[in-house]
This record gives sequence, structure tokens and C-alpha cells, in this order.
Amino acid sequence: MRTLNLVIMNKVTFYFIVSIASLFLFSCSKNDPVAEITPPRAYADQYKTDIADIKEYLTSYYITVVNNPGKTDDQDVTITKIPEGGTQRPIMSYKDATTYPKLLIRNVKLHDVDYELYYLVLRPGTGASPTNVDGVFAAYRGDYLQRIAATTATPIIPSYISATKFEEAKFPQSFFSLYSTVPGWGETFPQFKKGTYTTNADGSISYNDFGAGVIFLPSGLGYYNRGAGSIPSYAPLVFSFKLYEIQRLDQDNDGILSYQEDLNGDGYMYDYRNTVNYPTSPEDAIRYADDTDKDGIPNVFDSDDDGDNYTTKLELKKPDETYHTFETVPSCSGSAAGVKRYLTANCKPPYTN
Repeated sequence: MRTLNLVIMNKVTFYFIVSIASLFLFSCSKNDPVAEITPPRAYADQYKTDIADIKEYLTSYYITVVNNPGKTDDQDVTITKIPEGGTQRPIMSYKDATTYPKLLIRNVKLHDVDYELYYLVLRPGTGASPTNVDGVFAAYRGDYLQRIAATTATPIIPSYISATKFEEAKFPQSFFSLYSTVPGWGETFPQFKKGTYTTNADGSISYNDFGAGVIFLPSGLGYYNRGAGSIPSYAPLVFSFKLYEIQRLDQDNDGILSYQEDLNGDGYMYDYRNTVNYPTSPEDAIRYADDTDKDGIPNVFDSDDDGDNYTTKLELKKPDETYHTFETVPSCSGSAAGVKRYLTANCKPPYTN
């Protein structure tokens, strides 16, 4: 009986292996079509389409802004298509206005493309501005743009640009880093300032004088061919936002806050190891504006800012094992006046202060 059971088990095993092998062979037939991977479109070509759509949107839509200081709907915006024959003021007409709202353009070099980033300043804000690697506490709404095809039925409707909401955060709950968002956010937020806020008796918060605006992003400064959630690939994006507060981050955790590593004070620092955030070619002088040791890694991402093989963190340490803050870091004798020791390559530990 035991021998018979072994024979039966061996046959079952044999037929199971044959079945699996056959299934594998048939499923891998040479005649089966192979799924093709479509390469991303050329950035320059896609930008031509995106900027044309954005400009059409700016000339065919108008904006309504709520001015209600201290209330939750203050600086809420509604963007509506101008009806045929309508006399509403198009958004594009605010370009370079002398009062707010004011439509401005920021030129952004990315992907070997000279992007025009349109942004509407509703209110600039009154406090400090974030750098492009800081955290922001902001309410926002996001829409994506798409072209609606023309209809030939009566009445004939030509193609037009339409906006579809994909996300909204009226009451933000946390900060998020501009370095982790789409490039267009990091390029725009440093142009705005935070405001002030007070806590009411009922525990609610009233925000005042905050920076508020609307940005119009070509897909190359958004999600490009990846899309995101309900956002289609290659969709230009429109974000309205209110900048309530900023959070100073330390991207490389070296003890110096990121905004304090903005050596030229322009609010922008770039990581040249990450091609998504390359704004310029390696030969461009901007590359080294915030890079003390000229190694291609800006100080904000460099654990050894002066390239002397001692980490910045180590160069902040005092003899008593505590650490200097940015404000208290001394300079070395013989170095340029005011240049802190962690930025001077010939100034190395151990230190006496």
C-alpha cells in the first residue's frame, strides 16, 4: 500500500509540473504582443502646447476675489470662463498692474527649457518669506487644465480650455516641504510672505495679512508625464493658495537651518544631483551661488560645506560637547571678516571655543 501511495504521489507531482510548464510556455508565446513603453514627450515640445493653453486660459477667464479680513474665506478665489460677449476683465489684463491683483512672470530654467511661470499676486503678505526648501503651512486649491474638443453639432462650439478641481485644503493641518512638492511651488512661494494670526476664544484661528496668489504651471513644472491621482499626464496646473506660516527646515541636518545656508539671499537653493530640480547648466554661475566648496552640492544639502573633510556638524561642536548655533559660530583668525569657521577650509578642529 505504501508503494502504491508513492506511485500515485509521484504521478500527481509529474502531471502538476507538466501542467505548470505548459502554461508557462503558452503564456510566453513568441507571437504574443509585447507592451510598448511610450517615452516621455520632449519637454520643449510639450511646453509650447502648455504655454499656449495657459495663455488662452488667462485671456478667456476672469477672477473673483473675496476680501474678508480675519475670516476663513478671505482671499478665496473663483475663476470663471468669460461668456461669449461678456465684458468681465480677463486675468491676463492684470499683467504688470500697478496695484493688486498683479500678474507677474518668473522665468525658470529647467529641462533645458526657458519656462514662463505666470503667477497672480492677490496679496504679497507682510512677514518673512520661505526659501524653496522650507516648510509652508498653506491653504490651497488645485485644478488641472485640459482642452475640450470642438463640437460640430448646432450650435457649433469651438475647442476651449477647461479647469477641473482635483484637490482642495481649506483648513491645512500640517506643514509640508517645498523641496518635496512639484517644482512650480518651490519656484513661486519665495515670492510671497506669511501673515499674522491670533487664537480666538473658541479655539479657532484668525489669519490676517497673509500672502495669497494663484500660480499657473506648465506640466514641466508640475507632474509632467507621470500625472497624479486624477490628474492626467501633461496637464498644466492652476493652484490658488494662502500662505499662513513658514517652517524653517534643516535639509541636511547639519545644525544650520536651510534658510541660513542661502548665501546670496535670493530664496532659492538647488540640488544639482537631482535632474528634476536642475535650473541651470553646470557652467552657470548660479550653480555655485550657495556652494562654498564648489563641489556642485549646495551647502543646504552638503554635510561638509567647506570641503575640508570635517562635517559641518562637527565644526559646530564646542569643547564642552555642546553645539554652536548659527548666530554664535565664530570665525577663524586669518579668515575673511565674518566668515564662520565651518565655511573656511583651512580652519579645522579641534577648536578652543
